[in-house]
Amino acid sequence: MWSGGRLNCQYSPGMSEGTVMAQALYFTFVLSCLICGSHGLVSSGNGTTTVRSVDYIKTTTVTPTEKRDSTTKPNTTQSNKSANAPAVKLTSTTTSKVLATTTRPPRTTTTANYSFNTEDLNEGIDKKVEKRVWNKEPEDEPLELECPPLGLESLRVKDTQLRASSYKRRGLGPHRGRLNIQSGIEDGDIYDGAWCAQYEDKKQWLEVDARRPTRFTGVILQGRSSIWSWDFILTYKVQFSNDTLVWQPAMNGTKEAVFEGNQDTETPALALFNESATVARYIRINPQSWYENGTICLRAEVLGCTLPDPNNIYAWQQTEQGTQDKLDFRHHNYKEMRKLMKSVTEACPDITHIYSIGKSHMGLKMYVMEISDHPGKHELGEPEFRYVAGMHGNEALGRELLLNLMQYICQEYKLGNQRIVRLVKETRIHLLPSMNPDGYEMAFKKGSELAGWALGRYSYQGIDMNHNFADLNKVMWDAVEFDFQNNDKSKLINHYIPIPEYYTSEDAFVALETRAVINWMQNIPFVLSANLHGGELVVTYPFDRTEDWAPRDDTPTPDNSFFRWLATVYASTNQVMSNPDRRPCHNENFQRYNNIINGANWHTVQGSMNDFSYLHTNCFDVTVELSCDKFPHASELPIEWENNKESLLIYMEQVHRGLKGVIRDKDTEAGIADAIIKVDDIDHHIRSVVDGDYWRLLNPGEYEVTVSAEGYNPSTRMCRVMYEHYPTICDFRLTKTPKQRLKEILAKGGKLPKDLQLRLRQLRLRKLRASTKAINSRRAAASRKARGS
Repeated sequence: MWSGGRLNCQYSPGMSEGTVMAQALYFTFVLSCLICGSHGLVSSGNGTTTVRSVDYIKTTTVTPTEKRDSTTKPNTTQSNKSANAPAVKLTSTTTSKVLATTTRPPRTTTTANYSFNTEDLNEGIDKKVEKRVWNKEPEDEPLELECPPLGLESLRVKDTQLRASSYKRRGLGPHRGRLNIQSGIEDGDIYDGAWCAQYEDKKQWLEVDARRPTRFTGVILQGRSSIWSWDFILTYKVQFSNDTLVWQPAMNGTKEAVFEGNQDTETPALALFNESATVARYIRINPQSWYENGTICLRAEVLGCTLPDPNNIYAWQQTEQGTQDKLDFRHHNYKEMRKLMKSVTEACPDITHIYSIGKSHMGLKMYVMEISDHPGKHELGEPEFRYVAGMHGNEALGRELLLNLMQYICQEYKLGNQRIVRLVKETRIHLLPSMNPDGYEMAFKKGSELAGWALGRYSYQGIDMNHNFADLNKVMWDAVEFDFQNNDKSKLINHYIPIPEYYTSEDAFVALETRAVINWMQNIPFVLSANLHGGELVVTYPFDRTEDWAPRDDTPTPDNSFFRWLATVYASTNQVMSNPDRRPCHNENFQRYNNIINGANWHTVQGSMNDFSYLHTNCFDVTVELSCDKFPHASELPIEWENNKESLLIYMEQVHRGLKGVIRDKDTEAGIADAIIKVDDIDHHIRSVVDGDYWRLLNPGEYEVTVSAEGYNPSTRMCRVMYEHYPTICDFRLTKTPKQRLKEILAKGGKLPKDLQLRLRQLRLRKLRASTKAINSRRAAASRKARGS
């Protein structure tokens, strides 16, 4: 795999999320990396191997001891020793403590200002961190491609632009020959993982129609995505044409060039053409040799610069739709992200605040941009919103969209855009562009087209953070099962489920980044959130885990109708998801579900952030899969911004749906923290925060709401949620119970007021009458029994 003039070849299994369900069946042979140019291999005597190749492929060096950059999970023994203790797997002996910890919900422990210390981005990056992450070597920078990809992976190249000499069946047709396309679990369906020729000879080809005169500069190849088959191309030729009748081969001097292909099924292999590359409309990839135990199968991307057609008087119609927004459309590594965030705070210092919620395993800070009219503090009644991106470091589009979003809000706020001004003044917004900065840096160094499907997905410790949060679903369902078997509701709890004891230990298999996000959740009372991913086009909502460990099964929350509304809001306003003519990304057609799906009904995920957020906090969270291409080329970022801009804004506005209010002490008017807000017929409660304010997301309708708090009498009222884009205010004032008032008075050494004395006297008389009545009833029954005998 090319990176900065150097070819790094390591095995990368890179399974898709759908394939994860079949990991128990997944078995492959890891081949040694055999890099052979047209003249073979030459040992340099210093542990490196030099590749001699044709003029079209640059001379490269492969070092066996290069730092780990494959997509296989890294060895934790290589982790930096100065960081916190490496994660270790949980033992089964600790799980028996889970149910016992659910008997009492936790008390709120956050402070009233709900803020983190401001980060000074003028300070340099720690030298030790800089040395660990960036070695100042050429391969640390992504390869600068002369021309961008045509768009086989991103689907800009349509199915009708792809042809082949033959194909085994529809599921292995030319439309499946796209870089990084993922197969389903089963071979033989219409969603297989490559183009595969019907015949095994050197006359087979895959053809791409660029539709315009194009200066082709290179080809990227992968083998077949499959958990059952092992197919890839070893060598291939390339031909060009303007009419598909006459074909001109790519030449190496006076001979037809033969290019090196793959050594495994997943690692992308790049071949660059020489400077006098042919300008044509069509390009063919013609396999010459393939893995001996496999067949002719490939996935491809083509690099090329489109040229204006002098014969086309309607060339203006071919101009691709971009965006009018003046934003920084490129991929930003950690250093560049810091600079961009700093520039936004300098442009809009009155509405922005940068803070860090923690550090990654390699020591990179996890920066958050806060946007509010009073940044740095929580305002009574103002909801808190968050976007999180980059949980999987190689899913880079979400990172860039959040960086674009903070620039856009700053610019539009200064221009007086009333929609943005209202959003900033009425909402406290938190944007975390990179939850997994270590993983992103690994993928970024390879480049958007050469990172493959899974390089950078995991944390540096090899942890998939989307499976790394505490499994509170199990705690809840175990409690329900206990109640069913013992008819004991004391352990039932439907909200604020505490984290099991084993999960909080230093030895728990929990990433440092996950711990930082959990602490962030516990310190700020978020109301609504979305977790931005990539590799598909769909919005998923909780629950993400099935109750009985089925591979997939619809597992709704008590708030299912509102979650479906949230998912629909984003999907229906996304320009690509809402396009009825779009083709499926990989192996699922989500259009039949209107581009939304219950997470567990797609594939079960234990320990997801969505489920944890719903069960441990007041926050509703969904996952947005933004694009078929996890790491789109920089040239596609303006289009992706335009596809998602309205969705990002309108989703944030949903934080103002439902009810909000303040729960106060009737006598003192002080806010009551930790009050439980129960909506009739919805078996999921929320709690008020330190100042007594609360937010309950609900669809339009009339609801019976009951509020209770320790030491207070419950209060119930009817609250109507309207269709307008603002919440219904539903305040509560609670009166202390006589017992609580008595306790507080006696604690202060004071005398009881007359009304409380009268109330206590009435209670005593009531108890006396009840006990007297019970005694008389027992005596009467005994007398009747005596007379009968």
